[in-house]
Amino acid sequence: MTNLAIFDLDHTLINTDSDNAFPKFLIEKGLMDADYANAKNEQFYRDYQAGCLKVEDFVRFEIEPLAPFNKTELAELHQEFIQKYIVPNITQMAKMLVESHRQAGDTLLVISSTNEYIITPICQLFGIDHVIGTRLETDERGYFTGGVVGTPSLREGKITRLHEWLAARGEQLSDYQKTYFYSDSKNDLPLLEVVDEPVAVNPDEVLAAVAKERGWAILNFA
Repeated sequence: MTNLAIFDLDHTLINTDSDNAFPKFLIEKGLMDADYANAKNEQFYRDYQAGCLKVEDFVRFEIEPLAPFNKTELAELHQEFIQKYIVPNITQMAKMLVESHRQAGDTLLVISSTNEYIITPICQLFGIDHVIGTRLETDERGYFTGGVVGTPSLREGKITRLHEWLAARGEQLSDYQKTYFYSDSKNDLPLLEVVDEPVAVNPDEVLAAVAKERGWAILNFA
């Protein structure tokens, strides 16, 4: 039996929030109005921190400006975003953590509330191919509509999406010898409580308190 190592992405494997950074990048590219977008983006981020974010509303705000772009244009835009906002926020410690699980032969999986368009290329920087993010709706031409498909991978939704992923592989959690989950956020407490080895990484105040009370490991990637 192998182990399953699950990672959150934002403020866990990367020392930034890609979902919060991407609208700022779109503002720089002239694809969003600065005053409107900055105000909305900060409110959504506060909602996420408070545990009351409506994912569908945020996705529509974030993705609608991309509706005119085809897949090639979206990939080029994303590479520019990664180089400016993501690469500088990847620490050697995060790379070493992922590599330690890879060397142990563990299955590597990222589950993030951020949408799959944003997170999939970032996960590839870590050599992680199994990625669960909020799924984006596309039209018949393959263009983003701004809608969400299925259950957003936030809070309890991460558990739902994990079980869907396992079922598609003909598996369940008990098929793994040990399951790990690394996260920074109190929003991830539902999934942290399900795995064998919950680990708080760069934890927010609430998660740090819970981790200390329950004796969970705590990591800080500066």
